[in-house]
Amino acid sequence: MALRVNTNIAALMSQRFIGRNVQAVNRQLERLASGLRVNRAADDASGLVVSEGMRGELSGLVQNVRNAEHAVDLVQLAEGSMQEVNNMLVRMRSLALQSSSSTLNDSNRESLAAEFSQLVDEVDRIAQATSYNGMNLLTGFGNQVSAASTALTASDTTGVTEVQLSAAEAGTFSFIDTAGDELLILGNGMVSQTLDLGTFLDGGTVATGTSAVVNFDRLGIQVTLAGSGASGATGSYEDGDLDNATLLIEAGTGGGFQIGPRDSPVHRLELGIADLRGSGETLGLDQLSINSQSAARQALDGLDQAIAAVSGERGKLGAVQNRLSHTISFSENEIENIQASEASIRDTDIAQEATELSRSRILLQGSSSMLIQANVRSIQALTLL
Repeated sequence: MALRVNTNIAALMSQRFIGRNVQAVNRQLERLASGLRVNRAADDASGLVVSEGMRGELSGLVQNVRNAEHAVDLVQLAEGSMQEVNNMLVRMRSLALQSSSSTLNDSNRESLAAEFSQLVDEVDRIAQATSYNGMNLLTGFGNQVSAASTALTASDTTGVTEVQLSAAEAGTFSFIDTAGDELLILGNGMVSQTLDLGTFLDGGTVATGTSAVVNFDRLGIQVTLAGSGASGATGSYEDGDLDNATLLIEAGTGGGFQIGPRDSPVHRLELGIADLRGSGETLGLDQLSINSQSAARQALDGLDQAIAAVSGERGKLGAVQNRLSHTISFSENEIENIQASEASIRDTDIAQEATELSRSRILLQGSSSMLIQANVRSIQALTLL
């Protein structure tokens, strides 16, 4: 091999490897110091794209859990107030029963009526005072199904006993129900959904003594259809009965909980609370009186209906709270597993990087020693002079 002085190939090669080893040491020190394998796009371009998408999804899921937890707080607040309203209604019914007895005279009934009136006022006050973050909860909360909906006003014919909303938009929804095809269509002019009722019907009708829950999940509307003799029903459904019937959804304040990361009905939960003021249409307590024996007896039915209405609302809130609890558990499971995937892409494997750092340091020391040896070879040229 020729002995050259101007160009030291061995030294240049050693310098090249020193540079590579220095870069490797710096990269491993950065990963160990930051705890991240991917600190910039150049570290893993495709991995960065995937992990950033996961980070965005994770932030949404974490907020979903917070939203659901706040919704639980709201529901518990409303249900606590309803419990007191229930207690007062039970007391009012006791007063009405007491006033219905002939053992009392009109003077006695005046004292009972005074307490009865105070309780009506207190039901009103609690309904108007129950609020969460400035939103009143018991004077009508969230979108509501209007009592003017023909599917409800003609329940003797349609067999509709109940309509529940879940992220349903406000507006007028119309049914298309052609007799004989066992299909039921519901839409608002912009979006519609068709359901096959074949599994619900027995010879074109809902089975006697039962009810069928028809879920228009794309619209966020759930309709309960009764069969002949079903509990709480005044009519029964037969294929074709709902044709041209309407559901009028009235817009209300609040009521929509965003519990998912996207703008879709399946990522929202709708809560509607009826107007529970004593003077409202739901309870109508201001129309009741116990000043006389006959009035007190007539008030019993009204109080029974009021107790059933408040109990029904409390039952709906309990069901919503249970759904929210499952939503929180579901979201937390998603967070755990997506976080694990994101970590496998971005996080540093400490054991691996520590091993690589030791290797790179040894190679750096070796390449530095070889540079010294390469320079020594050039000095040998002086022995020839």
